[in-house]
Amino acid sequence: MDKLSELKEEYIKKYSDRTLVFGEGKTDGGIMLVGEAPGGEEEKLKRPFVGKAGKNLDEFIELAGLKREDLYISNVVKFRPTSISPKTGRTINRTPTREEIDEFVPLLKEEISTFKPNIIVTLGNVPLKAVTGDYQLSIGECHGQVIQKDNLKIYPLYHPASVIYNRSLKSVYSEDVKKLKYNI
Repeated sequence: MDKLSELKEEYIKKYSDRTLVFGEGKTDGGIMLVGEAPGGEEEKLKRPFVGKAGKNLDEFIELAGLKREDLYISNVVKFRPTSISPKTGRTINRTPTREEIDEFVPLLKEEISTFKPNIIVTLGNVPLKAVTGDYQLSIGECHGQVIQKDNLKIYPLYHPASVIYNRSLKSVYSEDVKKLKYNI
């Protein structure tokens, strides 16, 4: 059993009370997309980026001239971080805590080490900070620009869900995605 498989088994045992969503896709050193954490639909289907944000991601993939099967897609945190909405009393998604992020960074780093992507596209602040290790970085200051760090080529994008909540980001997001084509 390889190190990545061993690590996954450790996390499955440790989080036996949670549904874990591991990365999927092409593993031969191409493009790796890294999101924050799975949402409700991802948790249900046990696949990354298949809910509302996944639909936006599919548009991004098409705009960049790519196919989902050409990518490896993962998240920093492998379970759905939730809280209870004070308004509705329903379970809702929340941003992972620093402790949750730190807990899963070793697994993310092993995915990167195993698959050796040519470029890592981080989707939002959480993956940007987790992949670079720089918790002062902000997506607003470096989206659409290549970052070289520890022999990694990182291309930060806003999270696809950000376009759902802030429509004014759609044109910025589209431009950043178009620029990605030239950095692959």
